[in-house]
Amino acid sequence: MYPALNSRQEIHRWCRNFPGTKAQISEARRFVNSYLGDRPEAYTAELVTSELATNAIRRTRSGQAGGRFGVTLHAGTTLLILAVHDEGGPSTPRRCQAENTDQNGRGLYLVESLTTRWGVHGDDGGRTVWALIPLNSTGQPT
Repeated sequence: MYPALNSRQEIHRWCRNFPGTKAQISEARRFVNSYLGDRPEAYTAELVTSELATNAIRRTRSGQAGGRFGVTLHAGTTLLILAVHDEGGPSTPRRCQAENTDQNGRGLYLVESLTTRWGVHGDDGGRTVWALIPLNSTGQPT
């Protein structure tokens, strides 16, 4: 399987690429969960991964035939940087205001509410959408 984030004192980086299909979103969540193990932040990180990966396959070339997306986790003692890399597309990810009856449009709002900060780097040739998730330094639930 994947190495779990065992040491609370070191900086760890782990990444994996996934085929750009809906079925791979759950695989990306499992990847994140296996990395964070039983840390209390695992559920939040899984949910953020799910939202960002969904955007990657719905709105970029990552979701086209043969497309891919990547997930990178970079954890220190107090902060997790979670990034989803896509193959780019015509529009830049942005938080929008969804109406009550809209079926979509709340993903980045959710990401913003669950994380310390998020942002986008790149262009239509490929982008990285990243989010910062604080880590409980003791590894115990808060």
